[in-house]
Amino acid sequence: MTAQKPKFGTFIRERRTAKGYSLRRFAELVGISPTYLSHVEQDKVVTSPTADRIQKMADLLGESPDELFAMAGRVPEDLPKIIQSQPEAMPALLRAVKGLTPEQLKKLQDQASKMRREGDPS
Repeated sequence: MTAQKPKFGTFIRERRTAKGYSLRRFAELVGISPTYLSHVEQDKVVTSPTADRIQKMADLLGESPDELFAMAGRVPEDLPKIIQSQPEAMPALLRAVKGLTPEQLKKLQDQASKMRREGDPS
């Protein structure tokens, strides 16, 4: 049985306190009100923070922005443009990798990065 990942707000609160940020200071650095941050951490918000706020949280907490976006139920802002850049190939690729294990996805990611580097003339 796999452990369930924490909710976005719970994760933010745990990481914030582990990093030593007070609720008020973290909210100030992120650019939101302490009241809103409190609601986020209690998972009591209807709409998760904006993409730029999630990115700022990731930066401050030293966490993966993509992981936080996923936990918040948001898609990183660059992905729609990436998909639209190749409207046939990208959706097909996403469908093809659906169901792969994290290990298989990591291998595929490494291979794609290698292919991109080999094709880069710089």
